[in-house]
Amino acid sequence: MEPTQIRLTIPDNVDPTMVMGPADSLLRRVEESFDSMVTVRGNMVSVVGEATDVEQVTSVFSRLISLVSAGEAPSVDDVDVIIGQVTHGSTGATSFDDDMLLTYRGRAIRPKTQGQKRYVDSIRKNTVTFGIGPAGTGKTYLAMAMAVAALKRHEVARIVLARPVVEAGESLGFLPGTLEEKLDPYVRPLYDALFDMTDIEKGNALIEQGIIEIAPLAFMRGRTLNNAFVILDEAQNTTPDQMKMFLTRLGFSSKFVVTGDVTQRDLLGENGLESARRILSDIEGVSFVDLDRNDIVRHSLVARIVDAYDRDAKEGEAKRRHVG
Repeated sequence: MEPTQIRLTIPDNVDPTMVMGPADSLLRRVEESFDSMVTVRGNMVSVVGEATDVEQVTSVFSRLISLVSAGEAPSVDDVDVIIGQVTHGSTGATSFDDDMLLTYRGRAIRPKTQGQKRYVDSIRKNTVTFGIGPAGTGKTYLAMAMAVAALKRHEVARIVLARPVVEAGESLGFLPGTLEEKLDPYVRPLYDALFDMTDIEKGNALIEQGIIEIAPLAFMRGRTLNNAFVILDEAQNTTPDQMKMFLTRLGFSSKFVVTGDVTQRDLLGENGLESARRILSDIEGVSFVDLDRNDIVRHSLVARIVDAYDRDAKEGEAKRRHVG
């Protein structure tokens, strides 16, 4: 069978060296990931190989060109994400026009898949949004970006970030250290996301001023949260009663985002995410957005790991049904 050949022209307003990366690092990563032969001369990219491979390589370069055209400087990690999306059939755009904000390093944060775009749009339009999906789909990161952007635009007066504390058989009272030190491992992922949006010094200043609050879910009891952007992370580890308690903290001019992965729960029985979907799915102003492996924007290996665990879970379920 004759090999397929496609020639892709890089637009005149796009720097080819940005598309190929420093010392052609992005080009090399693409070549390592596919069997096709890639030749670059000036602003012309020629791809030769098996038809499916050529189509995927062309799609990767098209997305890289879109990123550069939008003013971004793609990295090797970006290429890994795009390759993962292309090889697993994701048709989502890699870049969208509506920047949410720039990090303090000057990097634009945008949704990178159609699922993430639906998630961001839902947060904009609804008072309460549930983002449900596997690790690496950007549930917490995008919610944090939206929260910081809302704070900068003075749409809210503060940000509240909460997580349930699942003690895994240990009582916090018996762990060494102050209460803050005991809770730090549970809320550390929220700090990590926050400090990627703003520098550590400014982030800590906002925390000290109470403009940004990071706390365990139990600290929400008895409060009413007005004029706030509130994120509940790891919600699959809440009980139905805890979820009801959290959602009824909603005050005026506030926005709630609840994130979680139902496959990673540490509690037995129905969890807060499942009960919320069963009870609230028809309530106006409440939206449920499901993200899947096509929305994973970490290293492409993460998507393969998620697939492997999904297959194992399905095989285990099939065996249990057969035995039953």
